[in-house]
Amino acid sequence: MADRTAPRCQLRLEWVYGYRGHQCRNNLYYTAGKEVVYFVAGVGVVYNTREHSQKFFLGHNDDIISLAVHPDKTLVATGQVGKDPYICIWDSYRVQTVSVLKDAHTHGVACLAFDSDGQRLASVGLDAKNTVCIWDWKRGKLLATATGHSDRIFDISWDQYQPNRIVSCGVKHIKFWTLCGNALTAKRGIFGKTGDLQTILCLACAKEDITYSGALNGDIYVWKGLNLVRTIQGAHSAGIFSMYACEEGFATGGRDGCIRLWDTDFKPITKIDLRETEQGYKGLSIRSVCWKADRLLAGTQDSEIFEVLVRERDKPMLIMQGHCEGELWALAVHPKKPLAVTGSDDRSVRLWSLADHALIARCNMEEAVRSVSFSPDGSQLALGMKDGSFIVLRVRDMTEVVHIKDRKEVIHEMKFSPDGSYLAVGSNDGPVDIYAVAQRYKKIGECNKSSSFITHIDWSVDSKFLQTNDGAGERLFYKMPSGKHLTSKDEIKGIHWASWTCVIGSEVNGIWPKYTNITDVNSVDGNYNSSVLVTGDDFGLVKLFRFPCLKKGAKFRKYVGHSAHVTNVRWSHDFQWVLSTGGADHSVFQWRFIPEGITNGILETSPQEGGVDSYSEESDSDLSDVPELDSDIEQEAQINYDRQVYKEDLPQLKQQSKEKNYSVPFLKRERAPEDSLKLQFIHGYRGYDCRNNLFYTQAGEVVYHIAAVAVVYNRQQHTQRLYLGHDDDILSLSIHPVKDYVATGQVGRDAAIHVWDTQTLKCLSLLKGQHQRGVCALDFSADGKCLASVGLDDNHAIVFWDWKKGEKLATTRGHKDKIFVVKCNPHHVDKLVTVGMKHIKFWQQTGGGFTSKRGTFGTTGKLETMMSVSYGRIEDLVFSGAATGDIYIWKDTLLLKTVKAHDGPVFAMHALDKGFVTGGKDGIVALWDDMFERCLKTYAIKRAALSASSKGLLLEDNPSIRAISLGHGHILVGTKNGEILEIDKSGPMTLLVQGHMEGEVWGLAAHPLLPVCATVSDDKTLRIWELSSQHRMLAVRKLKKGGRCCAFSPDGKALAVGLNDGSFLVVNADTVEDMVSFHHRKEMISDIKFSRESGKYLAVASHDNFVDIYNVLTSKRVGICKGASSYITHIDWDSRDRED
Repeated sequence: MADRTAPRCQLRLEWVYGYRGHQCRNNLYYTAGKEVVYFVAGVGVVYNTREHSQKFFLGHNDDIISLAVHPDKTLVATGQVGKDPYICIWDSYRVQTVSVLKDAHTHGVACLAFDSDGQRLASVGLDAKNTVCIWDWKRGKLLATATGHSDRIFDISWDQYQPNRIVSCGVKHIKFWTLCGNALTAKRGIFGKTGDLQTILCLACAKEDITYSGALNGDIYVWKGLNLVRTIQGAHSAGIFSMYACEEGFATGGRDGCIRLWDTDFKPITKIDLRETEQGYKGLSIRSVCWKADRLLAGTQDSEIFEVLVRERDKPMLIMQGHCEGELWALAVHPKKPLAVTGSDDRSVRLWSLADHALIARCNMEEAVRSVSFSPDGSQLALGMKDGSFIVLRVRDMTEVVHIKDRKEVIHEMKFSPDGSYLAVGSNDGPVDIYAVAQRYKKIGECNKSSSFITHIDWSVDSKFLQTNDGAGERLFYKMPSGKHLTSKDEIKGIHWASWTCVIGSEVNGIWPKYTNITDVNSVDGNYNSSVLVTGDDFGLVKLFRFPCLKKGAKFRKYVGHSAHVTNVRWSHDFQWVLSTGGADHSVFQWRFIPEGITNGILETSPQEGGVDSYSEESDSDLSDVPELDSDIEQEAQINYDRQVYKEDLPQLKQQSKEKNYSVPFLKRERAPEDSLKLQFIHGYRGYDCRNNLFYTQAGEVVYHIAAVAVVYNRQQHTQRLYLGHDDDILSLSIHPVKDYVATGQVGRDAAIHVWDTQTLKCLSLLKGQHQRGVCALDFSADGKCLASVGLDDNHAIVFWDWKKGEKLATTRGHKDKIFVVKCNPHHVDKLVTVGMKHIKFWQQTGGGFTSKRGTFGTTGKLETMMSVSYGRIEDLVFSGAATGDIYIWKDTLLLKTVKAHDGPVFAMHALDKGFVTGGKDGIVALWDDMFERCLKTYAIKRAALSASSKGLLLEDNPSIRAISLGHGHILVGTKNGEILEIDKSGPMTLLVQGHMEGEVWGLAAHPLLPVCATVSDDKTLRIWELSSQHRMLAVRKLKKGGRCCAFSPDGKALAVGLNDGSFLVVNADTVEDMVSFHHRKEMISDIKFSRESGKYLAVASHDNFVDIYNVLTSKRVGICKGASSYITHIDWDSRDRED
């Protein structure tokens, strides 16, 4: 079988070429470490100019468009665009997330500003109201919010001298804000007669209520309080995009390409015109300036960063360059040197040195460039243009060799043949033209079988064949150089391809997730040496696959950074690097390739930080490359908790049906009866799809849940007290570490969590509004103040609550696959761990969000599904129970060792003062020392071990254990079969409560004479219960099929059971052994009844629409009732034994 695992090699982001200057401003600063911080695409970049090195912050999942630096000049805040945009505050030294602020803005975060002591952060949204928010960013708390303005806001700043005053400016306005408590109020600036009402682009606050602002016409407007008091005309000859205030004074930068420095009273000091310098050009426009002592930074509209030393102001240094605005598609690598070339819609072709991370040549064309290709010796460079022409340049001096236009549509793909004699050019017109290089690019062939535009082409090693991919998803083959269409399968099989950049073909089937559109992947490149394939797709991801990957939905490692579509990916000539280009972010990323053998030491321990673990996230879940999943786990992963109708829909539905039936004259309803029912005892415990849901209270009662009821069970009196606050099935339960409080989470469209008191059964707090479908895991923090919950939505959201106040402290997406357990770290309040399908994640709360690190398995153990997890007494250690029966021991995020504990999954684990207790599918409870070095004692759950005081019988020996808890000298165990047992440390076990297992229970019959009833369920068991104060199961028997009905005979000696396969049986009511059985129907038996007096006849109704009548004494069928048009639901005999 083809290997469908993710490749073991990795990529590491090494360099990003470019800077985002367009549609952004004030986004370039010095840090305390004299490094330069800015952003490009979805990456925050910290660039050390002295060492020419870069560090990356990868915590965003879309384009970053705003940036602010904390007064300490180390912390940075960045805001992004997107449907649910968020703000990250991160440390520029370690490039790690410190806090995440979310759930306030939509569309994007346009501006950010820290206040003077760095405690608060102001942000402005891109929504229609340009909402202004004020944050206590450390806690991730929104302090105040207000409508900003009806038009765009371009800049916002805090007044350093008045702590609660903020100024914002934008299209035709400036506003002065006051923050009082949680109210933000604004007053508009008054332009008066002093200056024209116009767009203000940037601002800076000064002493004594003075505000300086840069206007669209190049003037500086000076405000005192709300009034415009003077203007400095002609400060710049065009719009002033950026203003920076520092100790020395102010720096401004404008669309005229000038930087001007002003003293603290805004008197001019000097002017630097970048257009006039050596690197300058006409149209240079400055979007961002920063001034620190004797150095200046300037960022331009066209993605360049200049550094200027004030003493040598005529010699600015160009420290970063990238493509300007416009799509970037063209990418090619030099066949012999560490060089790459890119071409973009900005009409430039650029040559980059991969070893020096620098731009070494740039050439401007007349037309947008959409494809490039080096000749095999690297001497010539072909460019495919947007207008359908192509140009060949001599690489040495970038001079033109030929310019040929044979097509009208864009040339999207071109490649020289490996022997250098031909150039194949694929256009959006559909054909691929073949040109002879030696004959001054004379056209000598055409491949024209494609019905759509050409997307990718590859040559064979011997230059005799060409394969093409087109927009219609076809892969075609041609003989070269004639362009004859090749159809013979055998001939095609034998071709060796020189490169692999096609996205269609059996060798790359695995790059397509199941059920996808084949236009999602824009580019691939195969590395034959290491058998890996790199791809770039429309979701901004660069992925590594094994090559060839034949089966759809293969595993991969994924890397984030590009925000929009990745247009092209290529390996460097020596396979040291991968290059990727971003379409809309027009940036070039250079990734270092780390082959398999090297990864262990370096990388595994220091995965790049950045919110998302940039080492393969969703790929290691869909369980293709693992040994067969344990049947219990598989079954559980498949359970769907969606409801057709939720409880909250009922009033509406009732109203609707009332309205429908209103026209019918109805009889007056009788009064309700005087008597009422009170729920006294519930048989059952939910163990089949839940875990950790069984605990002792401080008072020694047992708390657990079944259906929509939480049960507090008294062991001495065998009585129950019930918490009935939920309106749908409870799925999770956690107990408070100090008080007798319990949290329970239920199924629901808006699934609620109740925190309640086990003594009074009163609800203390109701938490709603965060989870969809249901709450599958809960855990209180060690101090009991907070509660962590996990939802059943597609991302398995994790929410951290201050449950008393009912407020959400932080939230994050958990994992793509089901999470089984969440555990709060007893030593650190802000840390959690989650385990589930194929993952373990270690979480750190950051403000209103969390960052996660995945467990690193290394060579110690295999990536496994984890079913249980516990913290030990030692601070950094975490213990998790795997589906294989092993215990995995973790230090921080690293796997130290594994210990074999059970046969089959370890479903339950509980930490003790010294050591642990575990329970598994094998039905064994084991006690361990504190490092799982010795197993101190095991208890097998068997019928033989049950004590005389048990309130029932075990359905089978060694049932699968789903919950374990310790206290009051006993071990409390919950099983998958719905049994709760108490094990005395010396060995005997007492069964306390039990019920049916998974599946619906429909069949119920009361004994005619004794306080006994029988039930039959889809779980394939028939059970007989005692209804007196004993409340226990008297007998149980397994059936070959589930059943939906049962009935006692009038004398109570026989019990008839109807099964789901159309058969039924009659058993002895005492011994539950067979008396007779019949199988006359195909559909399920829905009701069964003995005749009333002597029980001579038995009527059996089925979903086949018939009722069969049997003579009980002779065991023969004596009649069939026909005539029902649908399935039978209920039957009854009349008092004279004639059936109704």
